[in-house]
Amino acid sequence: MNTSDLSLGAYGRRRSVSFASRRRSAAGMLVPLTIFALLFLSACKQSKPEPKPQAPHEDKLVIFAAASLRNAFTSMGEDFKRSHPGVAIRFNFAGTQELRTQLEQGAESDVFASADQRHMGELVKAGRVTEPVTFARNEPVLVVAKESAGKILSVADLPKATRVIIGVPEVPIGRYTLQILDRASVTLGADFRARVEAKVVSRELNVRQVFSKVSLGEADVGFVYRTDAQGAEDRVKLVAIPSDINVIADYPIANVTTAKHLALARSWVAYVLSVGGQNALRKAGFMAPSGSAKTP
Repeated sequence: MNTSDLSLGAYGRRRSVSFASRRRSAAGMLVPLTIFALLFLSACKQSKPEPKPQAPHEDKLVIFAAASLRNAFTSMGEDFKRSHPGVAIRFNFAGTQELRTQLEQGAESDVFASADQRHMGELVKAGRVTEPVTFARNEPVLVVAKESAGKILSVADLPKATRVIIGVPEVPIGRYTLQILDRASVTLGADFRARVEAKVVSRELNVRQVFSKVSLGEADVGFVYRTDAQGAEDRVKLVAIPSDINVIADYPIANVTTAKHLALARSWVAYVLSVGGQNALRKAGFMAPSGSAKTP
């Protein structure tokens, strides 16, 4: 072997060693660069704000309301929809006690409007509704069938009737009726209530049924709210009840705790309490919620 071969061999080994060193050096630099890149991407990912969940679009409102609110709320519902395009309102009108039972059993509703404080208070205790507020008041009156108009001119004439219709005691108008009869008994005789009740032929589940039967001539007289008789002078005669024995009904409204359309529920309550809503209620015959009144 000559000297040049040895020299080339040594040179080759040096080149091999040098190349390997460079590869190790490059690899050593690549690792921290890779780690840095991964950390940078991770930081960017973490700093990117998460998209906020979109609130569900509310296009439906379910309202449970006392039967005496049918005319007023139906009209007000059309006005409300004009300011809330695309919203459908489903009303459930019935006796307050019936609506309370439905809510206690888990019926779907967003708003509850009651014809008395008692049933609303029970729902508050049960955690079914929140923060009720009184939005209107109503006044019981007598409605007399046309054929009986000549003989029933006042509360004192009630025992002269052949057929009297009142609400069941569980419904607000029924309870108010009995309280009015008790108060009248102070001046008209201790047996006055008993003499009137002896003429009762039917006790109805809501005030609209009382009014309907009298207006159809199925009874001589019945106790309803002034709002039920408004505009019905062609079918019945309205007889006022003296203020010293009458009972003024307070109407509270509240959101249902399980409301599926809470934003719309709040908007409806705000509308009912607004100037526009209050004007609509006055037009329907309801009284303002403020002021002194006899309470049951």
